[in-house]
Amino acid sequence: MAAEDTISDGRPEDQTLFDGAPRKHFSLTTFNEHPVSKHIHDGTETACSIYLPQDSRCTRQMVENMPAYKNWLSQLLQNLALQQDPNHVFHKNPYKLRSVDLQAPTWFPSGPPPGKLGFLKAQCTVEADHLDDGKKQWLPGAVFLRGGSVGILIIIQPYDGEKEEQQKLKEGREPELFAILTIQPRIAAGSLAFAELPAGMLDDSGDFGGKAGEEIKEEVGITVNKSELFNMSEAAVKDVYQRPSTAPTNDSDAFRELVQNSMYPSPGGCDEFLPLMLLQKRMSRDELEDLQARTTGLRDQGEVITLKVVPFKSLYREGGRDAKCLAALGLYENLKREGGILPDMPSKPDKGTKRRHS
Repeated sequence: MAAEDTISDGRPEDQTLFDGAPRKHFSLTTFNEHPVSKHIHDGTETACSIYLPQDSRCTRQMVENMPAYKNWLSQLLQNLALQQDPNHVFHKNPYKLRSVDLQAPTWFPSGPPPGKLGFLKAQCTVEADHLDDGKKQWLPGAVFLRGGSVGILIIIQPYDGEKEEQQKLKEGREPELFAILTIQPRIAAGSLAFAELPAGMLDDSGDFGGKAGEEIKEEVGITVNKSELFNMSEAAVKDVYQRPSTAPTNDSDAFRELVQNSMYPSPGGCDEFLPLMLLQKRMSRDELEDLQARTTGLRDQGEVITLKVVPFKSLYREGGRDAKCLAALGLYENLKREGGILPDMPSKPDKGTKRRHS
């Protein structure tokens, strides 16, 4: 798709006063091949209205091709359409998307001016057409659009040479495991030294493994193959479906919600989803020590990162303020307990693994 294509029905934009300010808006009846139901307003069927931000640089084309907006709205419309099924819990008085007020675009410094549209706020009006016991039926609709990210749990077991490794096995010693945290400023948390798992924003490719590999290289300085990464989120939830049905035995593939096989850290106000990946590595103690306190990150993107190597048994404490760290630990421990799902820890270091020194 070309960068300047629209993926809605192409209706022309109009100018109107909205909340006292002149705003461009347009009616939406289809988006990315998903129909948008009309709602009843003052007794008349009315199409959903999309209000563009007051920032004149933020065009309709930019918004509709922003991965976060496109994926979020497509998913919402597909799941709203499920209300047509007689078994849906909201079938009798379905909710409809009446309007989307787009606000506060945030620009990333990449590409030609004004840059890349990175974040966006959407204030949605989602209501049913009919009252219930005399009361309007509505859903909270404030959404911070930032798109998906990927988080990586890195577990390292020191390698002490073939002879020592054999002796450990003979004596039945518990493996000595370490994990890697990144320490970096997080202004939203009011912190200049927030401890968390390595993570990064996804692009529009949908390549979780490839993006995870990029983040490990940028933030940790280790080059890995995609085949070394294991998607714990997918392994845990891929066969668990969200079915808003009044018939619990309904197992139709068509009647299930479209949601990512990922962890949603704040679904009450943000579209962000995080597939949580696992990377298990063997390396010498010298190499492990070399990671401690290493500085990494892309400075031109405002990243100032220091690595922290911690004993794996202490990770729940050291990373206990980071939601993705606790979620990844929960997935790891439960998948491990279930057995036969997680890949084995490598028996020795991968000779092809390269580290970037800082």
